[in-house]
Amino acid sequence: MFDFSSIPPNMTYFLDGIIMTLIIAFFSVILGTVIGTLAAVAKRSKILPLRWLMNIYTEIFRNTPMLVQITLGFQFLSGQFFPSFQVGIFTENLNRIIPGILIIALNSGAYMCETVRAGINAVPKGQTEAAYSLGIRPSQTMYKVILPQAFRNILPALGNEFVTIVKDSSLLSTIGVYELYLASNTVGTNIYQPIPAMLTAAAFYFVVCFVLNRGVAVLEKRFGKGFAN
Repeated sequence: MFDFSSIPPNMTYFLDGIIMTLIIAFFSVILGTVIGTLAAVAKRSKILPLRWLMNIYTEIFRNTPMLVQITLGFQFLSGQFFPSFQVGIFTENLNRIIPGILIIALNSGAYMCETVRAGINAVPKGQTEAAYSLGIRPSQTMYKVILPQAFRNILPALGNEFVTIVKDSSLLSTIGVYELYLASNTVGTNIYQPIPAMLTAAAFYFVVCFVLNRGVAVLEKRFGKGFAN
């Protein structure tokens, strides 16, 4: 039988691990959204080499495993010296976290690029024509008229992306980032009970992702009503 009696004394590992997981997911989503938005706008550019470059970027990151991307990214990007910082009982090394967040963000940006582009295409063309008739330049039309409406369209998808990255952040354990998955491995090794530790981590992932998914569902209903009106 599995012994869960050793889990409560080690709960600090799980709490600090989920905090680190959420920090990684937050910065990855923000950076990934920025990258995806710029890539989506670039794909609409009249500059052919720029469109080719964005197509190459999205195809590479959408068609290779994230674990491979993280491993390669760590090898190429970890040569610089960055200070460490403390998250509860964990000493986190920015030499590992920065490459990890950057690779997850690039992967997320490749998917967000298509999401943002779909959101832009969903904005009625009349909005662009109205902006032009008012003398607004094309670049200003994109950033002041089209993108704000596009982001309203993609906000639920952005929430789903956050949920996905919360789970995918566990892959950073392969480069030594102390997040929830690696924290549970540490506890499992310390108490010689890996299954209870992993089940506890799974419970944390489930609760966080369940709450986020319910929040996304609320957003979808709210914005769906807004469009209906």
